[in-house]
Amino acid sequence: MLTTLPRTCRRLTLQATTAVELMTPNPVSVRAEATLREVESLLVGKGIGAAPVIDEAGRPVGVLSQSDLIVRDGVRESCRPWAIDENPIGSPDDPPRARDLMTPTVFAVGPQTGAAEVIASLLALKVHRLFVVDDQGVLIGVISTMDVLRNLGEHGMVSDN
Repeated sequence: MLTTLPRTCRRLTLQATTAVELMTPNPVSVRAEATLREVESLLVGKGIGAAPVIDEAGRPVGVLSQSDLIVRDGVRESCRPWAIDENPIGSPDDPPRARDLMTPTVFAVGPQTGAAEVIASLLALKVHRLFVVDDQGVLIGVISTMDVLRNLGEHGMVSDN
């Protein structure tokens, strides 16, 4: 069945103009020294898919996701990869740390980066989130695809059809 759009329709437009307007400030982050058990508890407890891994100065040095905790080297393992006997990460005396399993690549923008550039970067990099850092590289926010969607607003318009 073919349907046609009504003569009057709504157009979604981005309300934010800069990264700082799009971002969620003070994102949940993990220390590079955090154990994977601590990271798992944090991600599950907060209901988030990933968190930046930060150094002592608060600069992001990587990203650790729930998927990283489940999939390693392209092979699905246990939800607790440190418990795999054939290929353990760490030991009971030296448990695995966030730095051991994190993705060491961080995609970041400055707070005054234009919203259109942020969206173009998300698409070009094929990532779900960008981090926002200040002039010293310290993490101040995160922009997820959900943040972009939340910043869409409707404006009435009359179509030409």
